[in-house]
Amino acid sequence: MTVLHLADEGEAADLAAFLSRLLHYDRGAAVRLQAAGTALAVFGRPPSFEVLAIRAVRLAKPYENGLDATLDVTVSAGELLETLDERAATAAVPAAVTGPSWAGVLPPRGGWSPEAGLPGFDALRAMVSAAVAEFRSRTQELTPEGRTRAELDRIGREIWSRTVAATPLPVRVVHAAQSFGFLRPGGESELFASGAWLRLRTPYGSIAVRRAGLGSLAVSVR
Repeated sequence: MTVLHLADEGEAADLAAFLSRLLHYDRGAAVRLQAAGTALAVFGRPPSFEVLAIRAVRLAKPYENGLDATLDVTVSAGELLETLDERAATAAVPAAVTGPSWAGVLPPRGGWSPEAGLPGFDALRAMVSAAVAEFRSRTQELTPEGRTRAELDRIGREIWSRTVAATPLPVRVVHAAQSFGFLRPGGESELFASGAWLRLRTPYGSIAVRRAGLGSLAVSVR
């Protein structure tokens, strides 16, 4: 079994927190792992947000497994978490799983350009709080007969699909970043675009989303 040697206990703890949050939203969650050199990228898709959550993890030494200098595999998030030893800063890579479909379509590795207009931390946090409060208020006003899953989903889509300030970024991306612990005081947030993709990047992780209505432009299938 391939063992990943993480840079330190802090990296291991951050990875454990990321996997735990994914499992909170989906107990059967899978993650795609890509390792090359001393960098490990972990991709997950929390269903509630319709985004890709990405955690970059530093490795203690360049990845190698026999003649393989890179790793690219989709595994169970729960099984990976079980193998994670925070004190030893190691994780054993579980057996590969089939699918899910999102794991075959990832954001491009390059070609990212900055997008202007992203507000600061306080404004982003206030925006998410206001959206959560609005959702609760509007759903509480529904009659028992009108409180259907379809109506709840409609209200949610209306609120979370709104864009952030003058940017094309949906508010749900910021909500996801906050829910995964990526949005923290003092950590600068940046917005990038590449073809059909937008990416909100912070020092603690990234959230990527496909732009609405752009079809299959610049899709990276690998």
